Amino acid sequence: MTTGRTASPAGPLIPGRLIYIHGFRSSSRSFKARLLAERMAAFGHTDAFLAPDLDPEPARAMQFLRESIAPQAADTLVGSSLGGCYATRLAEETGCRAVLLNPAVFPARDLATQVGPQTGYHDGQPFEFRPHWIGQLATIEVERISRPERYFLIAAEGDEVLDWREMVAAFPGARHGILPGSDHGLSDFSAHCDAVLGFAGYGPEAATG
Repeated sequence: MTTGRTASPAGPLIPGRLIYIHGFRSSSRSFKARLLAERMAAFGHTDAFLAPDLDPEPARAMQFLRESIAPQAADTLVGSSLGGCYATRLAEETGCRAVLLNPAVFPARDLATQVGPQTGYHDGQPFEFRPHWIGQLATIEVERISRPERYFLIAAEGDEVLDWREMVAAFPGARHGILPGSDHGLSDFSAHCDAVLGFAGYGPEAATG
């Protein structure tokens, strides 16, 4: 994994919560969420980890994240795919840190083909992806990040769903972890989990500022 890092914010990093935001059709049962939970537990920080299940409707998902999860500046969001778009918007609103795992940079464009009947990956429950949700996604997209030092992008060159080059272009100046090969689901995430936790201030790779 190749990385680049800009100057860190002033002062030591005092970690808050680590909040995993799952992607389209996924859930808190994502293997990445479970792996993060296991690692946080191993470091003695079980209570600091959250992985909420989100409504498939983008506006409802964002309302829940803003009002019920209510990220604070000390928190770190870990957003996967569509969750990466949500995490970026919330990071811009709150000043918290965000780790983006193969984030959907242009979800309104990329999910336009998914309008219609869908099923959840983990529970098999059906839902309808409605046409007006595309407009909701467009309002959530972030045109330009304001504080690149608070972002850590992990992008797989082998992503079969999204273009990793668009991800890199969307997070200039941020810390980048570009993975040769890999895939959209980051099936090799176990190799990068501790770097994610470290960026949030946890574990042996914890950032100092």
